[in-house]
Amino acid sequence: MRVGRGIGSGRGKTSGRGVKGQKSRSGVAIKSFEGGQMPLYRRLPKRGFNSISGKIIGTLNLADIQLHILSNKIKASDKIDLLLLKKLNIIKKKYKKLKILGKGEIKDKLNVEVNYLSNSAKAKLEKSGSNIKIINK
Repeated sequence: MRVGRGIGSGRGKTSGRGVKGQKSRSGVAIKSFEGGQMPLYRRLPKRGFNSISGKIIGTLNLADIQLHILSNKIKASDKIDLLLLKKLNIIKKKYKKLKILGKGEIKDKLNVEVNYLSNSAKAKLEKSGSNIKIINK
């Protein structure tokens, strides 16, 4: 069909676009409009909440520490801190602080330097005779 070629063609003058308005102009597409169908951005659910500050605290359970000691990845005599854990790829590099949680048991006497410590982890570490240092950075 050759539009705009006279009234006898049935698509003359305005070329089937109607009169005036946004859609009568060339090069116009209304973004995200799907012809009355529910648009994709409204069909998909919005989930959760993304904090601006993000998660900067890495967590580690006592069971994980004990597992790494048994596999000889960490020595019991080492100072266990964020720097060491990042170097050994136990904790991701994006974390800026470290918290130790109390899941699992610890058999060795450790030297621990962390930002945060759960109450259960503190009790278990003290029971094993570990040296605990809490840093506030």
